[in-house]
Amino acid sequence: MPADLSLTVLALLVLAGLAAGFVDAVVGGGGLIQLPALLVGLPGASPLQVLATNKLGSVFSTSASSVTYARRVRPDPRTFVPLMATAFLGSVLGALVASRLPREAFVPIVLVALVLVGGYVLFRPAMGQVTSLRFAGRHHTAAAMGTGVVVGFYDGVLGPGTGSFFVISLVALLGYDFLQASAKAKIANWATNVAALVVFVPQGAVLWQVGLLIGLGNLVGAYVGARTAVSRGTGFVRVFFLLVVSGFVVRLGGEVLGWWG
Repeated sequence: MPADLSLTVLALLVLAGLAAGFVDAVVGGGGLIQLPALLVGLPGASPLQVLATNKLGSVFSTSASSVTYARRVRPDPRTFVPLMATAFLGSVLGALVASRLPREAFVPIVLVALVLVGGYVLFRPAMGQVTSLRFAGRHHTAAAMGTGVVVGFYDGVLGPGTGSFFVISLVALLGYDFLQASAKAKIANWATNVAALVVFVPQGAVLWQVGLLIGLGNLVGAYVGARTAVSRGTGFVRVFFLLVVSGFVVRLGGEVLGWWG
């Protein structure tokens, strides 16, 4: 743990992990809260250390929410197994190049994608209300695998918004309702977090004490968030998705415009 890290800052980081875990469990996007908190709270850490420590905390979130969703929603393994496997591989590849690609190259692309995704969901209120699969058999599996590779690679390189990208892909491309999509997204996101740590841990990039404490906050927040999503249903998840995407647009848009770093 950094020697200059005060108890107050550490407590605030745990609270950030709690909020991030809740958001992540419902629809993804906990990185909107957790990554900026780590950047502010750990000014002396390198970008790779911040990214790796964030992944450690997020493993707790995705583990808790995955178990809760698996028990209560029972996602179809014919979708989440290939999605999870290819997401793992994509995340490993992304993590391997994470230190070589500048963040600035991704921010405008992610911002445009989020604006398009948010507008698409906002102006199609019927989308994601019920499950109506677009593909069957091998085509369905191929679509799930393609989603896993692309979103997994993004998670390994950068990370924030990964759960939201998984959710919208499963809704818009494969045809799941928001609750089913969120359940599968959590399992895939767990795989991408573990995959990134497979790369980051041997590099010594993880700040273990900070990551484990944030992970505790993630664990509690994710448990509450997943149970809330399951009890409130698809409509709640859709509205929460739009709120999270809007937050990302403001955060990244401000970064592009130079409002903050």
